Amino acid sequence: MTTAKPAKTSVEGIVPVMLTPFDDSGAIDYAGLERLIEWYIAHGSDALFAVAQSSEMQFLTLAERGALGRFVVEKVAGRIPVVVSGHISDDADAQAEELNVAAATGAQGIVLVTNRLDPNRQGTEAFAANLKRLLTRLPSDMPLGLYECPAPYRRLLSDDELKLCIDTGRFIMLKDVSCDLATVKRRVALAQGSPLKILNANAAIAWDAMKAGSAGFNGVFTNFHPDLYNWLRNDAAQDPALAEELATFLVLAAVSEALGYPALAKIYHQRIGTFDSIRCRAIDYDVRERFWALDAVLDKIVAGTEHFRSRIAALGQRG
Repeated sequence: MTTAKPAKTSVEGIVPVMLTPFDDSGAIDYAGLERLIEWYIAHGSDALFAVAQSSEMQFLTLAERGALGRFVVEKVAGRIPVVVSGHISDDADAQAEELNVAAATGAQGIVLVTNRLDPNRQGTEAFAANLKRLLTRLPSDMPLGLYECPAPYRRLLSDDELKLCIDTGRFIMLKDVSCDLATVKRRVALAQGSPLKILNANAAIAWDAMKAGSAGFNGVFTNFHPDLYNWLRNDAAQDPALAEELATFLVLAAVSEALGYPALAKIYHQRIGTFDSIRCRAIDYDVRERFWALDAVLDKIVAGTEHFRSRIAALGQRG
């Protein structure tokens, strides 16, 4: 496989998987999206991952995926890196088209979904052939990422497949969805000395993964409190006991992902004024009817978030 010069772009730290706000008619709410971008940046995000599964990419047209990515890049305006996916198709030609649309957004990187590189579950040989073919059809100077997206199936990389990608010199990030600390540690070691950064996406192991060398956190609860993950990553040494308490809260809060996410996150952002509507395309049911006391759960998450923000702020005042 042809190698390229190592990419200069670095994507690490706290990297939210962006929501897509819709209005009540189902159209993209770009005013809400602009407010969301500013919220992410104000709350300690180091980069943004647009047109991901949290963005409901499987429910967006190709034109919408391109427009969404371009809007995010334009509004971020170089303040932090932006990577874009939208890699959802089975057909190889359609995949090349949608990833070139992503590249044309002006993003600092485009992200390939691992299950799309092996859509028929044929194994490493098919993965490698599809990857090689796809790389020849993408801009050679475009930094690339990998995403073990759980839909339509979770396709974890083998060590050999990860090394194959690293050896191209073109990959700068892996959104790791192994949810396994030993796997994260092994992958960190495999990527040592390369441009590729391992970004754990599982809140249950987030703190342990950071301590083990993961380059950041890329999980869905960056849509609630990216600043708390940022403090844990960068400033936990200020108060190790507080860090342990915070890490436990973050794990327990993230369990609520099962209660109608991404609508749950949209309810939160509606509360704080980011969004007008909680409309989702990925969810066709009333989350409050299905998950009783959902707002009460969210109340506790909000209270816990503000509690830890206050304690962290007090630390800064003492310093």
